[in-house]
Amino acid sequence: MAEATESIYASLRADNADIDAHIATLKAAMTREGIKQAVFDPTKLAQNNRSGRKLMQAYFRQRGVSVRFSAS
Repeated sequence: MAEATESIYASLRADNADIDAHIATLKAAMTREGIKQAVFDPTKLAQNNRSGRKLMQAYFRQRGVSVRFSAS
């Protein structure tokens, strides 16, 4: 799960390169581990503002992944 999350961060920093493949990997890892929500650190996001976080949540939700952000 942690490796899949790091791949998402790397993809976001690389202008969303291969983001859909990384989301699919994350979704599979979540299913294997029985996790319902992916947790991301907002300080590691390229767009760490409200609209950027909401856009990310909506995009991931369309692909079947529920996202929340840590309170760091």
